[in-house]
Amino acid sequence: MPLQNRIDPFGAIHAVTERGLFTGNRGIIHDPDTRTLLRRRWASQAWLICLCEFQSRRRVPMGRNRPGGPDGRGLPGWTELFFLDEVTALAAGHRPCFFCRRERAKDFLMLFGRACHAEEPRAPTLDARLHKERLASGGTPPIIALDRLASLPDGAMIADGEAAYALRSAKLLRWSFSGYIPGVEPSALAKRPLRILTPAATLAVLAQGYRPVWHSTAEA
Repeated sequence: MPLQNRIDPFGAIHAVTERGLFTGNRGIIHDPDTRTLLRRRWASQAWLICLCEFQSRRRVPMGRNRPGGPDGRGLPGWTELFFLDEVTALAAGHRPCFFCRRERAKDFLMLFGRACHAEEPRAPTLDARLHKERLASGGTPPIIALDRLASLPDGAMIADGEAAYALRSAKLLRWSFSGYIPGVEPSALAKRPLRILTPAATLAVLAQGYRPVWHSTAEA
């Protein structure tokens, strides 16, 4: 049975077989003995997007990945979460990790500073703003009219209820854990209330030119 550590664009955590292109975390939110989630869904405001492979490191997902502990079995490390792609992770309110994706993280923070007119932007400031805006930590996704979709940057994600869509080259791609379903005409959503899932701070970064990594199905 798959572990409950797959993230959708709404920021919810599911148990599905598909892993995706990226891992990441919100701190330690699992019990390593049962490899199940705790009741809390984050332990830090820094929600990260990490590489699945980095410096030949090996981890046991939702296990004991830190040395120590009274019995020598180790302590729980950060809880490994998985995303279809970076577009999905950004919509859920995560941002690039400064450890395993340092250059991408520096670029993301620099563009955030440019958008906010801050000469020396800091990661904690970005994290605090994202924490207020992301749906999964209590933010309220703003409503957007259909004729305003063109104002959103590529990589933004919207929802019409339970279905999520990514904007790419003026087209909408319907999201799923296994990939994107292309060819959704915006007019098909004309009578549905649309909300923007991607946090406003991240939208500003995308508008400044940040190019997120897409799943291969987005190329279809």
